[in-house]
Amino acid sequence: MLAQFRANRFRWLVATLALAVAWPASAALKTRVHLLLSVDSARPGDTVWAGLKMEMPAPWHVYWRNGGDAGEPVTIKWTLPEGISAGDINWPLPGKQVDKAGESALVTYVYSNEVVLLTPITLPAGARPGPLALRAAVHWQECAELCVLGDADVQATLTVAEETKPSADAALIEHWRKRVPLPAAPGAAAAFWESSRFQSNSRPVVIEWKTGVAPADFYPDANTSFSVDGMTETLKSGGGGVRLRKMITKNDAGWPDRISGVLVDKLDSPQPAAVEAVLAVQPPPPAAPRTDAAPITVGALVTMLCFAFLGGLILNVMPCVLPVIALKILGFVKQSAEAPGRVRNLGLVYGVGVLVSFLILAGLAIGVQRAGGLANWGDAVRDRRVQLALTVLVTLVALNLFGVFEVTLSPRAAGAASQLASRPGYTGAFFNGMLATVLATPCTAPFMGAALAFAFTQRALIILVAFLAVGAGFAFPFVVLCAQPRWMGLLPRPGVWMERFKVAMGFPMLGTAVWLMWFSANGDSTEILRLAFSLVVLALAAWVWGEFVQRSARGKGLAMAVCLVLLASDCAFALGDHRDKIAWQTWSAEGVLEAQRAGHPVLVDFTAKSCLNCLVNKETSLEIDGTRAKLKAMGAVAFVGDFTRQDPVIGRELRRYGRPGVPLVLVYSKDTNQPPEVLPPILTPSIVLAALDKAGR
Repeated sequence: MLAQFRANRFRWLVATLALAVAWPASAALKTRVHLLLSVDSARPGDTVWAGLKMEMPAPWHVYWRNGGDAGEPVTIKWTLPEGISAGDINWPLPGKQVDKAGESALVTYVYSNEVVLLTPITLPAGARPGPLALRAAVHWQECAELCVLGDADVQATLTVAEETKPSADAALIEHWRKRVPLPAAPGAAAAFWESSRFQSNSRPVVIEWKTGVAPADFYPDANTSFSVDGMTETLKSGGGGVRLRKMITKNDAGWPDRISGVLVDKLDSPQPAAVEAVLAVQPPPPAAPRTDAAPITVGALVTMLCFAFLGGLILNVMPCVLPVIALKILGFVKQSAEAPGRVRNLGLVYGVGVLVSFLILAGLAIGVQRAGGLANWGDAVRDRRVQLALTVLVTLVALNLFGVFEVTLSPRAAGAASQLASRPGYTGAFFNGMLATVLATPCTAPFMGAALAFAFTQRALIILVAFLAVGAGFAFPFVVLCAQPRWMGLLPRPGVWMERFKVAMGFPMLGTAVWLMWFSANGDSTEILRLAFSLVVLALAAWVWGEFVQRSARGKGLAMAVCLVLLASDCAFALGDHRDKIAWQTWSAEGVLEAQRAGHPVLVDFTAKSCLNCLVNKETSLEIDGTRAKLKAMGAVAFVGDFTRQDPVIGRELRRYGRPGVPLVLVYSKDTNQPPEVLPPILTPSIVLAALDKAGR
């Protein structure tokens, strides 16, 4: 996960720097643009090809329709006589450029030297004879050592006549038309999730291209709901064709049900072949029966178990588990003056708690494997409810270490416990072992990953033994220290320092809670904010309990009622935002215009993370069931413009509508000639729904 974060950070840094150093369009542009036509004259009703020829000297390049990790595609905005229409750009196959930076790679899709982007132009059947001026405004980003944003106006003249006459550029345009990928044949390719397993927001997808010839690749289309990593892994294919693995990272929306792009093969030839493909992403194929598991020798089994034990031993010092070690150190110091037999038994019970936990994890892994999935270390904490419960538990432990409240048993409960167990402390030791195991599941350690990966290819019994070996290594240091009480003499004597040390150890535990909060929210900034406020309310409830229930003689009933109200509202707040959300797309003026031309009404929300009114509008009037249902029913497209970092393009759009800042919500009809309706700064559901009703007429 850390490597993925670093890679994404690198890509965004490069993209940001590229735009930050972009020069004005008038500053030494290297790319020359010309508008070409496939014919000099055409008949009414004909469709002709317009070619935007772009020439750039080495090493300069411009970008395909998906620029990749750091590139802005070429755009063409047409100004045509009445009745003449322009279709979408037909993009020739680009080149793939990979720039390495340490462990990260920046992938872009580019055109170098020369390219002709093709657009079909259709004349009306009643077009009058004579010359017609075709004009277009072109915008592009050209890059080499630095990046420059370019703009140019181009034009060409087409004559309407009784016969069609090819132009001098017809052969060049036909040459580039042959380099535009055609649609793939039905059934030629398929895509499926590699497994039901995924890490945070990333998940592997496998593309099988039955007619492809290696080396091959998949150039994805850009999408605001998810991104397809530029790097491609070629897998072994047993039945001909090619198999490719790509990593998909989702944003706030769910996992995609289809992906689109260009399948490219014969990459080692001067002219690679390519087809356009829209692939429905299927569920993972059923796992093969475990009867074909590779046989394991005694030597391999012993090696695997040694690695598993060593990995469990090292797991004790991983960041996920370090806070629990602090708790155990305090426990050891307190136990150093007790009977050696009791200390030894407490250590053994702690070890039993660890082993029982690992048996449960092994059972979950075997169950996932039998159900057709791919088992993995840490699958137990993939469920969001488990993640939230763990976050709350660790936060409460940190607050307990700070002394906000105390974990105590009433006299009646203590009496009942003494009847069930002859010696107090065993229950705590057992569950302390279980807590340490649960906290360890998001982490892995050297040797452990290789051992478990090998075990997952074997039968259930081997998986069980491997998990027990990891658990034994994990519990070993504590059990040994408890079994040799004389070693505890090396520890400091109990004293006032223990209280300070306990408070100090609350901070790494609180850090673990923050990490778990981010992990539970899957990196969603809105969800992180929601969970953070939820933990603040939880801390307030714990403080009320400690100060006015545990340490006060008066008003205990009222304090308990306040705690219950706080916890009930906190649960509703933390768990109440799991409805389906609007499929927001990143705003651009071109995107809005394209959606309108496709016959869709448009909702645009200009917002910022620092804008409280924006958050209120979103929670009360935009991200609600009524608005979402209305958008879906009318086929509207929703765009969001993030002004958090003072984007100058969005700033100009705000000034255009007389707003000094966000929020600004616009509703466009599908008629491109109609201006949008500007909604007031403070929204209500009725205002939004009325505007959408008007736009849908």
